[in-house]
Amino acid sequence: MGLMDKVKSQATQLAEKAQQAGQAGQAKLAEMQAKKKADAMLLELGGIVYSERTGRADAAAGTRAGELVDLLQKHEAAHGAVTVTSANAAIADATGVVDPTATSPAPASAPPTSSAGPIPQAKYEPEES
Repeated sequence: MGLMDKVKSQATQLAEKAQQAGQAGQAKLAEMQAKKKADAMLLELGGIVYSERTGRADAAAGTRAGELVDLLQKHEAAHGAVTVTSANAAIADATGVVDPTATSPAPASAPPTSSAGPIPQAKYEPEES
């Protein structure tokens, strides 16, 4: 096999790998977009439920909740089951606190407002030729 044949073979293999990577990236992007859409619908549905339970829902809340449930069912049929993440799990992911009864940790102390002096500047000497 000549050198040019080897180069062509490697170029073909690289092109196939690049195409597979591109397809995998597109699939992941579509998956992330579908999850984002489901999360938005769940967030709105949760807001409606909260407003209903606190007595602050408007007249159209029940209708909109039904529409959202229908949309979520269609979404599940197309993309698989929607998973609901608990607020405690979201706090644990964001803060590292694993205890479901714990609250978010207090923020770290603020950085100092004054400095110990000016920032040292680098000095560059001209090169000697």
